[in-house]
Amino acid sequence: MTSYVGTPRPLIDGKAKVLGLTHFGTDQQCAGMLHARLVASPYAHAQILSIDVEAARSSPGVVAVLTSADLPALVPTSRGRLMLARDRVIFAGQPVAMVVAKTESEAEDGAEAVLVDYEPAQAVTSMDAALADGAPLVWPDGLPGTSAEAGAHGAAVGEEQESSAPSNLAGQTHFENGDVDQALAGADVVVENDFATAGVHQSYLEPHVTTVEPNLVTGGATVYPSTQAAFFVRQEIAHILGVAESEVNVVPAAIGGGFGGKFLLHDPLVALAARKLARPIRLVLSRGEELAAGTPAPATHIRIKLGATSDGDLVALDADFLMDDGCYPSSITGLAGILLGSPYPLEDFRIRAREVLTFKPSVGAYRAPCAPQVAFALEQTLDQLAEKLDMDPLELRLRNAASPGDPMAHRAPWGNMGMKECLETLKRHPAWQARGEARAKGRGVGIAIGGWPGGTEPAASSCSLQRDGTLHVHVGSVDITGTTTSFALLAAETFGLDPDKIRIISGDTDNAPYAGASGGSKTLYTVGSAVVNAVDDAREQTLSLASEMLEADAADLEIVNGNVQVKGAPDQAIPLAKIAARTMRFHGKHAPVWGHGRHANNTQSPGFSAQLAEVEVDADTGEVRIHKLIVVQDAGRAINPAAVEGQMLGGALQGVGWALYEALSHDADGQLLTGSLMDYTVPNMNQTPDSLVAEIIEIPSDIGPMGARGVGEPPVIPTAAAVANAVTDATSARLTELPMTPPRVLAALSGDGA
Repeated sequence: MTSYVGTPRPLIDGKAKVLGLTHFGTDQQCAGMLHARLVASPYAHAQILSIDVEAARSSPGVVAVLTSADLPALVPTSRGRLMLARDRVIFAGQPVAMVVAKTESEAEDGAEAVLVDYEPAQAVTSMDAALADGAPLVWPDGLPGTSAEAGAHGAAVGEEQESSAPSNLAGQTHFENGDVDQALAGADVVVENDFATAGVHQSYLEPHVTTVEPNLVTGGATVYPSTQAAFFVRQEIAHILGVAESEVNVVPAAIGGGFGGKFLLHDPLVALAARKLARPIRLVLSRGEELAAGTPAPATHIRIKLGATSDGDLVALDADFLMDDGCYPSSITGLAGILLGSPYPLEDFRIRAREVLTFKPSVGAYRAPCAPQVAFALEQTLDQLAEKLDMDPLELRLRNAASPGDPMAHRAPWGNMGMKECLETLKRHPAWQARGEARAKGRGVGIAIGGWPGGTEPAASSCSLQRDGTLHVHVGSVDITGTTTSFALLAAETFGLDPDKIRIISGDTDNAPYAGASGGSKTLYTVGSAVVNAVDDAREQTLSLASEMLEADAADLEIVNGNVQVKGAPDQAIPLAKIAARTMRFHGKHAPVWGHGRHANNTQSPGFSAQLAEVEVDADTGEVRIHKLIVVQDAGRAINPAAVEGQMLGGALQGVGWALYEALSHDADGQLLTGSLMDYTVPNMNQTPDSLVAEIIEIPSDIGPMGARGVGEPPVIPTAAAVANAVTDATSARLTELPMTPPRVLAALSGDGA
């Protein structure tokens, strides 16, 4: 039998995208559609004294101007339910009014005509200021709740404790085992350091866009969003509209990038406006609105104290993780604690992870939430220990790396995973073996590793055999990473049919089987298993039908080249198209082939990526140039190696952004200083490594489809740490703050700071 899994294959939708034929959110048209623009607060914290909309309402083309007075008073438990500000704004860029007009330009003109009178109030935008005595509270009457998006991304783990009295401390998680102080006191070597990372935007090409067409009969709606999570959007909009979920149909368009930032933002607001005006409405955010008021990755402060014996055995960890949530709790501190305390298991550890509210936009998921920040701190600390111990940093990691079955920080055992295998592969790589040659050129070589626990969620799929001999596989997931192509390969391998004869149909929420959000490195892992089950069911039905037609036992049949034949006797065969035709005709005796598959488990399959960076540092300018970036990753089984490599290289390049360029910067009043791509630097082609190499290893998952595990999260995790360790190797200066910009590098070189 031909093996389709493991063979590189172009993405199914690649040609359509290259030709400009793919339907994105901004391509959606509805009869009578109106356009919306938001009026945003210029203040991070202020009372709203009045909103004058008269001039805007009389502006050409304007149909309506909505304020919070026109909307139901909902408990704002998430950004999606905050809608339009009532009485008070809590971040610069928060929507205060919505202008709806016949065209986008008319809506823009109308928005400029809205006059809002504010009384500015004190805003705190740093975590230290927010936790200080007497600091103004983001939520003075108590926390509004937490978002469900962390769980949808696979990031809601661990038990969290919320503050009992109103404060800007949104929640905290604590993991502790053994006697940490005594263990550190007895350690031969102890390293302690403080690290800081900036907030980072997901920087997807396509901004948020949503179109909502109201159903005037049921009170529901049809929603056309750019989202990673169609069923989550349906759930939230149905709740806000006060209708059953089945009255809301979400039709996701192709998504122009998400990376965790495209779950739900203004979709409920647009849905309420569309129902109120009884007209379809579309809202498209500008790039400036995305940067100013999206849901970026959080800024963090991390303190680590790590002790070891003279032989290189880690003995104790004391860590404090502080995360800037912006204006809403994010519920991912448990994950941060686990990521700190699990890659290198210890008997004695104390980890405190806390979330702090500030007057800034709420944060959200961004490819491996919290993991790049944790790795930046933890992996540099390992290198510092290795230096003090005069030990090879890779050998130190191998000596202490977790193995399957070892306890994690929350004491659950590590599942099947390949952390050590990734390190061993990196150890054998020529770039590591020849690091002496790199140093002779004045370059530095650094390594790091990072892991992602992996997400889980139930999923279903269905599969039908068509009259033309093709197989149609129905899924409910959104494809943003080539998962559709991988589903086709899984189906081809399972059924025994060429992938060109497989059609993967991603439906809307009215028609598609359930799938979770496309995030957390769980889409192929969960939906892929349901696809395999559905296709296997369809195959068994097909062979059963063929056994009657060929008068042979089903166990003696096989599917080859679009035919069902008796094994070893290709002359005794019947085309799949003929089998299907007999199930789809008047007076037919056989039921159509329709397979169903379901999948649900709560077992994660962790994924690891180990990386090596070779860098050169300009001592005069502080510029860091990455000459080599080697990315080694355990894919479990690479269903489509081309897609896996794409994920590995793309994730590592985003890690380069974390390392050297990207930062959302606010002033003391909460104004965004990096509000355009002129100020917010995303790496371009001239800033990519000279040599960028992906090396896939395969340690099959016990549960993933055909051994596959999620691959999207791990490659972004260790990059910044590897680059930082390489900078130290080249210069002896330790950089403890991201991004490592030229001024920070120069300061570190001169000994004036990180």
